[in-house]
Amino acid sequence: MTRSTAAAGPRGDTAKLNRGFGLLAVLGVILVVAGLIGLIYTAAATLTTMLLFGWLLLVGGIVGLLHAVQARKTNFFWLGVVVAALNIAAGVVIIKTPEAAAEALTMFAALLFLTGGVFRLVGSLVVRGPQVGWTLVQGAFGLLLGILVLATWPSSSQYVIGTFFSLSLLFDGLGLIATGYSGRRVVGMVAGK
Repeated sequence: MTRSTAAAGPRGDTAKLNRGFGLLAVLGVILVVAGLIGLIYTAAATLTTMLLFGWLLLVGGIVGLLHAVQARKTNFFWLGVVVAALNIAAGVVIIKTPEAAAEALTMFAALLFLTGGVFRLVGSLVVRGPQVGWTLVQGAFGLLLGILVLATWPSSSQYVIGTFFSLSLLFDGLGLIATGYSGRRVVGMVAGK
């Protein structure tokens, strides 16, 4: 009886691991499909992303406010209240005007690309490390992307955020599929020994 329990244990663990890695791959497929749909309907993906971001800020602000009220006798009470109030206000503004929020966030992203590209370009020329070629390419790509987004702003705000979010879903999904597939292979190799 002890042998059968011990034998069933590793097989059961192997089955659980295979099932877990399989579910991880299924989640990856769902994310890939969502990313592809988002790349097709970028305006809807941008609007959805902004509304989701607004609701997350709103809910996070409410939770933060409740936490601040619970910790009202600490030194950080007012800081917690102020941060929660700012999150709630930002969430309400984004939910009410998601298009304007997308424009602002697109401008911010373009400025980040520009400054990041300039710093990478200058840094790679000054430091001249072993990866100077790749750093130059990254800097030039960031600079170009920032210029392209700014050149078509504010109309670019209709698709930039949605495109970035959809690409993130797509690559996260591909990573989960690869992890699930590789994990199942490793479990199969180990269980086969």
